[in-house]
Amino acid sequence: MPSSRIAVSGSSGLIGAALVRSLRADGHEVARLVRRPARAGDEVEWDPRRGYVDVAGLVGCDAIVHLAGAGVGDHRWTEAYKREIRDSRVLGTAAVSEAVASLDTPPRVLLSGSAIGFYGDTGSSPVDESAPPGEGFLPSVCEEWEAATAAAEEAGVRTVHARTGLVVGREGGAWGRLFPLFKAGLGGKLGNGRQYWSFIALHDHVAALRHILDTESLAGPVNLTGPKPVTNAEVTAAMGRVLRRPTLFPAPAPALKLVLGEFAEDVLGSQRVIPAKLLDSGFSFAFPDIDGAIRAALR
Repeated sequence: MPSSRIAVSGSSGLIGAALVRSLRADGHEVARLVRRPARAGDEVEWDPRRGYVDVAGLVGCDAIVHLAGAGVGDHRWTEAYKREIRDSRVLGTAAVSEAVASLDTPPRVLLSGSAIGFYGDTGSSPVDESAPPGEGFLPSVCEEWEAATAAAEEAGVRTVHARTGLVVGREGGAWGRLFPLFKAGLGGKLGNGRQYWSFIALHDHVAALRHILDTESLAGPVNLTGPKPVTNAEVTAAMGRVLRRPTLFPAPAPALKLVLGEFAEDVLGSQRVIPAKLLDSGFSFAFPDIDGAIRAALR
């Protein structure tokens, strides 16, 4: 798109920070949503719990990219933290959506975060955006999360739900935890290793977000995963190859359940997710294979 003003929430996270760098490098003006009074010209105050967004800070925005939410794997899943996971997504998304709908001239697009957790455990069966929601905590959160954009959709704003997979990045997310273990030679498969991991290189994820902003035909759910999901055992082997380290320390399922509690069911679950809409819209992946995605993260 031509030089534009774009608002981004979650700009301090792995994906948000990379997106902001990419947009600014190409001359776009970025307004960052922050959960405190704005201290700089590029900041917009918001409070997702109170449903507050400084709407004046969104005036003139061509696009809103909403990525904020509590980390799913940051803490053990107590009932209190599960509420935090849900509320940080549903309440925050509703606040942003309602702010977008209230503007006299709304943005062209609201690109709102979601996750492939929507599909639940799909086993070895490939699924695309047409698949129904799965069962369990994360699918229910994703359903509510996506439904929270209703105000913007009713206002006629093109709305996209970016169902993100496992982002291969060195500075955060699942791989941010894996890299130190594998570099120390302490890595290994999780459980039986047969579960599918739908990964995407951070570079490709940012490029896909920008492709969505530019592609008017994309709306509704869009899977942000690479085109070649692999099993956890294949991920383990690739990490060993690229890092040149042994991978002799598997984490048995009972141990994961002891350490992670309920979250272990999702770690051990299998999701073979295909980015059908991205591929059909002409998006090209720079790092479609797991080895290349790992090497890209290390660079």
